[in-house]
Amino acid sequence: MIRQCADSDFDVMLAIINEAARAYKGVIPDDRWHEPYMRERELRHEIDHGVAFLGHEQEGDLVGLMGVQPIQDVTLIRHAYVRTTDQQHGIGRGLLDYLHARTSNPMLVGTWADADWAIQFYERRGFRVVSPEEKDRLLRRYWSVPERQIETSVVLADERWFDVRSVAQTPGRPT
Repeated sequence: MIRQCADSDFDVMLAIINEAARAYKGVIPDDRWHEPYMRERELRHEIDHGVAFLGHEQEGDLVGLMGVQPIQDVTLIRHAYVRTTDQQHGIGRGLLDYLHARTSNPMLVGTWADADWAIQFYERRGFRVVSPEEKDRLLRRYWSVPERQIETSVVLADERWFDVRSVAQTPGRPT
């Protein structure tokens, strides 16, 4: 069952994020890794700044979550994690499909450039990596991340984003 996460889910959400994020250790640059990967105050900050989390519940337990943050003319996918024991069972796909069906804005997601599994997950769902120049512009416009993270990340966009870009770049159309 997919549902809105509540304040009472906070500790479980934090545990899921930090458990699943261990996959990044040794993959992302050492200067971007820290233990725990996300601290309580960081998750509170994200929620306070508009990241809403949906969770996948199985037998009464939250096993996966995905945050969304509408900003300006796009919706960002933020902090998508599934417990390691529950990965490869369609939970992430279900959350992404659920969110995608409920937003009309183009969707963007940022992830680490060396996190091949994450990039492939989104590509299998129709997202495409944007150019390095566009990635830098998007990360500076829609996210609040350090310059080092911009250097070591990629941004993927759904078909709606590319459709909007294509229309805006049509000759004779104002941009």
